[in-house]
Amino acid sequence: MIILDGGMGQELVSRAGAATDLWSMQALIDEPNLVRQVHDEYFKAGAHIATTNTYSILPDRLESKDLLQHFLPMTQSACQMAVEARDAHGSGQVGGSLGPLGFSYQPDKSPPSEQASEIYADIARLHSTFVDFHILETMSSIDQARGGLMGASVTGLPVWVSLSVDDSDGTKLRSGELLADTISMLKEFNPAVVLINCSLPEAVSQGLPVLSDNGFTLGAYANGFTGIHSDFNSIHATVDLLRSRTDLGPSEYLNFAKTWADCGASVIGGCCEVGPDHIASLAKYFET
Repeated sequence: MIILDGGMGQELVSRAGAATDLWSMQALIDEPNLVRQVHDEYFKAGAHIATTNTYSILPDRLESKDLLQHFLPMTQSACQMAVEARDAHGSGQVGGSLGPLGFSYQPDKSPPSEQASEIYADIARLHSTFVDFHILETMSSIDQARGGLMGASVTGLPVWVSLSVDDSDGTKLRSGELLADTISMLKEFNPAVVLINCSLPEAVSQGLPVLSDNGFTLGAYANGFTGIHSDFNSIHATVDLLRSRTDLGPSEYLNFAKTWADCGASVIGGCCEVGPDHIASLAKYFET
């Protein structure tokens, strides 16, 4: 079992004590030491992967804040910190996070795949100096995932793709498209790992069987939110709109992870609101 790390953004918000519409990028500006601290804690907990804090370091998000000039230095800094944490730990890999263009959970705001692929290709090339593989996260429609896969493939590094499913019906993407309808597209691009992420763990449990038995290496990492608030729908939204579950401690999360493993998942970790204690629980169980 490969153990992913947990959520970065919510850990940073918790430690910084405030949420902004820059999400995890704010820490790179104000307290970059916190980013390295989170990476270190995940490795200490038993994670095999450090996911770069680049999920929201995207041109459209920075441009909306007149911060586009920070794109390159922030990208390099975030990637370098993940590499340094991995090297200090002495083992593991670094995954270069590529978040959704437009906004999370809102694939209708993403540019068409051909246009998106050019943007992702430029970012992937920057990441490739540092990372061991690219990981497209929270891809919420078929076209959104296609654009990411087209773009990230330019470097020749392995590409992982994480699909986000509907919280009320894990057999559908957040776009409303059937998860089953992604399979032909995924086979076309043949990503190294296909995962479900940033959805309720119950929805992840519904979705994984749809992807099973198709020749994919499967993975899963759920979030710990109660759901996605309807107002959380634009670049300017802040994560304090989202509420954390009170019934998803490390032992409860592990129970979900066991069912994902039974569905064939061989890569398991956590997304938003899933922290080092959860990862420690996964590592202890799956490595004994």
